[in-house]
Amino acid sequence: MPLLEITIATWDYDRVRPLIDGRVTVEGCSIRYLPMPVEEIFQRAYFHEEFDVTELGFSPYLIALSRGLTDYRAIPVFLSRSFRHNAIYIRSDRGIEAPEDLRGKTLGVPEFQMSAALWARGMLADQYGIAIDDMSWVQGGLETPGRREKFPLNLPEGFPLSIETGNSLNAMLAAGEIDGMITARAPSCFIAGHPQIRRLFPDSKSAEQTYFRKTGIFPIMHAVGIRAALVEQHPWLAMSLLKAFEKARRIAMAELSEVAALKIALPWLTDHLQETRAIMGDDFWRYGFAANRPALEAMTRYSFDQGLSARQLAPEELFVPSTLDDIRV
Repeated sequence: MPLLEITIATWDYDRVRPLIDGRVTVEGCSIRYLPMPVEEIFQRAYFHEEFDVTELGFSPYLIALSRGLTDYRAIPVFLSRSFRHNAIYIRSDRGIEAPEDLRGKTLGVPEFQMSAALWARGMLADQYGIAIDDMSWVQGGLETPGRREKFPLNLPEGFPLSIETGNSLNAMLAAGEIDGMITARAPSCFIAGHPQIRRLFPDSKSAEQTYFRKTGIFPIMHAVGIRAALVEQHPWLAMSLLKAFEKARRIAMAELSEVAALKIALPWLTDHLQETRAIMGDDFWRYGFAANRPALEAMTRYSFDQGLSARQLAPEELFVPSTLDDIRV
């Protein structure tokens, strides 16, 4: 029987490189792997459905799924995860000393529906009691004007969100036209050392570690999706992909522990790994449904509460049913 030919598009993570270089194969498949930046992947996947298997921004996926607007079905492979206390940037001349001081301020966001913003707003609500309509919002391109939302939002009429098409959020923050910003990528004015731009949480690492100890949640940013038609035609494909991505992840995690010759160019990588495991456990970057249920429950709740999903989704709805069982390798 000939192998099923599929294209896979993701960013070039350490946890997928064994798939890219052929150390790991997908049962029953011949793959063409297309590593590229995530913004390009998301645009080409969501707007044009170019790939058979693709990395997906998980917050937009929830929106699309709740509205029946996506032809992709996810598997519980979470290629990108990140705490997002570090994603909130503010001007230091606006009297913002604590999260509570964000009330009444205007914040920019490249996409209101992006996963980084969803998690940051959810954290502010759960940990500090700050509702999303306590602030005004401006949506636009981070460095280039004209970025747009991928799917319609579900915000109430009169919600304080405006669309900026003529200027970048970075330029607006630098000029003082907005008070802060939530963004996965650091704005260039912050990188350049603008004297009045800083993070809301200056020691974001400590804040994020405290958040994990309190909640046990490692926020999910991106998952992997498969064309629904392929899942229907080849019911075995979802599990074959899940097993392959899991095997690649295990190789990457093992390589983090290699101390004889460091494979990653960080001199104190071993110390960082030990610190991470002491806080989060040995298997801190887990795939699979059951192990990630608390994060998935939080994310589906945030999506609906923040006016993104059209309805409250159950975590079980998010994935191909066969992949809800524990991963077996």
